[in-house]
Amino acid sequence: MTKYALVGDVGGTNARLALCDVDTGEISHIHTYSGDDYETLERVIRHFLTGQKQEVSEACIAIACPITEDWVEMTNHTWAFSIKAMKESLALSKLEIINDFTAVSMAIPMLTAKDVIQFGGTEPIADRPIAIYGAGTGLGVSHLIHVDKRWLSLAGEGGHVDFAPNSAEEDAILSVLREELGHVSAERVLSGPGLVNLYRAIVKADQRLPENLKPKQVTERALEDACTDCRRALSLFCVLMGRFGGNLALNLGTFGGVYIAGGIVPRFLDFFRASGFRAAFEDKGRFKSYLTDIPVYLISHEQPGLLGAGAYLRQTMGHEL
Repeated sequence: MTKYALVGDVGGTNARLALCDVDTGEISHIHTYSGDDYETLERVIRHFLTGQKQEVSEACIAIACPITEDWVEMTNHTWAFSIKAMKESLALSKLEIINDFTAVSMAIPMLTAKDVIQFGGTEPIADRPIAIYGAGTGLGVSHLIHVDKRWLSLAGEGGHVDFAPNSAEEDAILSVLREELGHVSAERVLSGPGLVNLYRAIVKADQRLPENLKPKQVTERALEDACTDCRRALSLFCVLMGRFGGNLALNLGTFGGVYIAGGIVPRFLDFFRASGFRAAFEDKGRFKSYLTDIPVYLISHEQPGLLGAGAYLRQTMGHEL
C-alpha cells in the first residue's frame, strides 16, 4: 500500500498542498487554496486532508519567509503559528517547516531533462556545488551541496546583497535608485517590482517623467515593441540576471550548474533566450574561462516547491535522493 506524506508550498497569495509518495517522491493530488479564504494555515491543511481520506503522519511545508525558530510569521501574509503546536494539533509524528527556496533547491536532484531548459555551458559535474536563484515578488537565492550521500541546502538572503553596476547605463540607474531608496540591493532590480524600478530609472536618468506601470505592463509593452523604455528595461533585466548568476557561480564554484526558478523569466522565454543573459553571465574579466563550461538551467517543472518539499522530507526519513 502506498504511503503518503503531506507537502506544501505556501506563498503570500496561495497555498499549494499535495501528497508525496514516500518511496518514489512522486507528487499527486495537488490543490491550490487562496490564503484570503482561510484564517490560519492549519485550517487549510485540515480541509485538504479531509478531502484526501489518507492516513498522513509526516509533513513538510515550504513557506516564503525566514525560518529560524519555533514561531513562524509570514512576511506577506497574516498567518503566524508555532511549529510545535501545529504538529501536535494535527497529530503528526514529523512536521518540517522550511524556507521556500530551500524547497526549490532540494528539487534539483529530482529534476529530469524534460524539467529544465539549458542556456549555455556544457555538462554539470556530479557532486559539485549548485546555485539556485529566482526572481518573483522578491529575489530568492540558495546553494546546494552534496555531502556523504546527502544533499544539503545552504539557505541565505543573497537577494539582498548590493546591486553591482558594471556599465555607464547601470551606474546611472544605481544613482537614480539610490536617491529614491537609499540602499539598492540586487532584489531592487531583479524582481517584479525591480523590473518597474529599472523602467522608472531609465526614464528618469534621461530627465523624463515615467508612467506608473505594473510589472506585467512593462513586460507586455517590451514584447510588443510598443515602448522603447520598457524594452530597454527588460533587456537590462536579462543582462543583470546573467551578471548575478555569474556572481553566484564564482562564489561557490558551482560546476554542478546554476538553476533559475521563479515566475518571471518563463513569461518572456524567447526574449530571454535572445538576450545578453549568457554573455553577461560569463563577463567576469580574467575569470571568463572559469564560467564558460558552467551550465545554466531554467526550471520548467510546474511545482518545484512541492517536489523539493517532498525530497527534503524523504531525505530526513532516510531515503537517498
